[in-house]
Amino acid sequence: MNQEFITELIKEQKSKIDHLKKRWLFLGYNITLIDLKEQINTETFWKHPNQKDILKNEKYLDTINNKITFLVKNCLDIEELIKIEQLESEFIAELYSTIIKQEKEINSLHIQLLLNKENDQKSCFLDINAGAGGTEAQDWAEMLLRMYVRFCEEQKFNYALIDQLAGEEAGIKSATLFINSPYATGLLESENGIHRLVRISPFDANKKRHTSFASVGITPEIDDIDIKINSSDLRIDTFRAGGAGGQHVNKTDSAVRITHLPTNIVVQCQNERSQLQNKEQALKMLKSKLYKKEQDERLQNFNAVERKKIEWGSQIRSYVLHPYKMVKDHQTNLESMQPEKILDGEIMNFIEAYLLQRQ
Repeated sequence: MNQEFITELIKEQKSKIDHLKKRWLFLGYNITLIDLKEQINTETFWKHPNQKDILKNEKYLDTINNKITFLVKNCLDIEELIKIEQLESEFIAELYSTIIKQEKEINSLHIQLLLNKENDQKSCFLDINAGAGGTEAQDWAEMLLRMYVRFCEEQKFNYALIDQLAGEEAGIKSATLFINSPYATGLLESENGIHRLVRISPFDANKKRHTSFASVGITPEIDDIDIKINSSDLRIDTFRAGGAGGQHVNKTDSAVRITHLPTNIVVQCQNERSQLQNKEQALKMLKSKLYKKEQDERLQNFNAVERKKIEWGSQIRSYVLHPYKMVKDHQTNLESMQPEKILDGEIMNFIEAYLLQRQ
């Protein structure tokens, strides 16, 4: 590693940062940020009905703007340093380490600037449901749950398992994660649909190859929406929570299941200690799902988007563990020959490919 090598690396980085700046301007975020700051600085802002969203968006855009500014300055500083003749090898290694760290930051910002659709910035509910196939499908559903938990941990997202229904022998029949982090909806939109697994079954004594399916649904958390729900349209059931959670959770009927009779949408929550808290969380989830259903139907009626057909076999992604190893995303045609890493939560490449295609 020498100074010429560092010079080439920093040139490449400057080009990538210039691309970030152009996208920032193209999306009009510079104007949006100025507008948000002006709104926040008005005397009557505390009365604004969307105060929470405005503050969140201003903080988000301001952070991106500051990061881009910092990267530009850092690149200029490194450029000046490498003009000095005969830099010590230790210092060159330190500059290389800084450039590698900046590369990760640039890639992260690149993805963030792709998240510019309505609801992208919101937290979300992630639902997983096992398909037909009993234990096989239920084990696959649990593998997907672990994949998304690992992804959340890697991204340092706040998440909570608010509901889980265990399978009879292994795995889970269903589960719901609440991912309470900015832009969770936009990042995980790529996961919405049917996921297919092909492998040698660990539950088959004859070691035959099995195909399993599970569905993943992404619903943005919608705050302060005008969704009127008649109490007569709801069937509310309480039951004892299952799984870990301590004596109180497991010995009282604190879990809540709500069925919206007109649409047959069912939501349930069992992670909170009190029945009231679980009911409030379940109602919030129901409102978000009703809002999303209403939006989807409106878009379909006006032919504004092409809705994906969700049914067993119309998979968005295939995970093949036998007779070869490959994960293929059918939305983007992106492939990976390392399914173990994907199932360990390394799905950002699929997310980025989806967001680029969406643009």
